Amino acid sequence: MKGFISVLLSALLLFFSSKTAFSQTPPPPPPADTTGSLDKIFDRVEVEASYPGGVNEWIKFLQKNLNAETPVNNNAPAGKFTVLVQFIVDKDGSISEIKPLTSLGYGMEQEVVRILKQSGKWTPAIQNGRPVKAYRKQPVTFQVEDEEIDIITKTPFVLYANTDNPLTINVYKVKPEDVLLTITQGTITRTGDGRFVVKVNKPGRVIIRVYNSKKDKEVGAVSFEVRE
Repeated sequence: MKGFISVLLSALLLFFSSKTAFSQTPPPPPPADTTGSLDKIFDRVEVEASYPGGVNEWIKFLQKNLNAETPVNNNAPAGKFTVLVQFIVDKDGSISEIKPLTSLGYGMEQEVVRILKQSGKWTPAIQNGRPVKAYRKQPVTFQVEDEEIDIITKTPFVLYANTDNPLTINVYKVKPEDVLLTITQGTITRTGDGRFVVKVNKPGRVIIRVYNSKKDKEVGAVSFEVRE
């Protein structure tokens, strides 16, 4: 198996301010009813806190420092796993209270927390023209590929609930008629050599295990996100 990482960005994270205003006199204080106390932690802000240099620099930092093989080293099945971590960016850019919001396991949440602790100071959020203390949520996606298994679905590593999901599978050194699949939740129906239909009743995550029926041996496993 081999692992990759990528960064998923919500629409809010695509907006970064590239302008800095300079003045010889300090700006007037913001209205009390819009900022609250000096210690307030904002959930929503006009400009999100960001990694210095913006998205491209954050991606470079992840690619250089984050261990993309973490799920592989912890025996995760093939699949796409998006870890979401929340933390606070203070007015001086320091970060604290790093907390995973997902629990996908295989060491992925711990790896993202580790790398955030090493990321240094961020550019603080802006509200009413001033830096403020604010929450920040950062998604990081790990992708694990099994080099022995090639699975084709409508959306890579995604199934849809309450519908027929066509699935085509090729397994290295296993004849198509000898491929056997099981699923942790739902049903799988063979429609031909290497072709199946998968049906799952509810959103979440399922694991499809792949066997060589001739040798009664598991070849691998693939994790799928199930969406509505």
